[in-house]
Amino acid sequence: MKPNKTMGLIGLATKAGKTAGGEFLTEREVKSGRATLVIVAEDASENTKKKFQNMCEYYKVPIRFYGDKDTLGHAMGKQFRASLAVLDEGLAKGIRKHMDTEEN
Repeated sequence: MKPNKTMGLIGLATKAGKTAGGEFLTEREVKSGRATLVIVAEDASENTKKKFQNMCEYYKVPIRFYGDKDTLGHAMGKQFRASLAVLDEGLAKGIRKHMDTEEN
């Protein structure tokens, strides 16, 4: 996957301390009400996808399935990440906008 605006914004959010990566931290941020967007890698296990889909539905947090674990991790400056939570509404809005444009 070539570098794009979405990955750039995820990197920016991470540098600003506005993301939580990994399943445990993502779950904690969703349940605490701080998550404004959850991104789950498309190659995450079906169990992981279903868990976050149900959790985000319950807590009314937008969720997107995007990229793969390697790409998400790389955008955050880490190794692999199956999921991440964006904690800033403005950044989350920008990331969603770019994801929607890339899909079309």
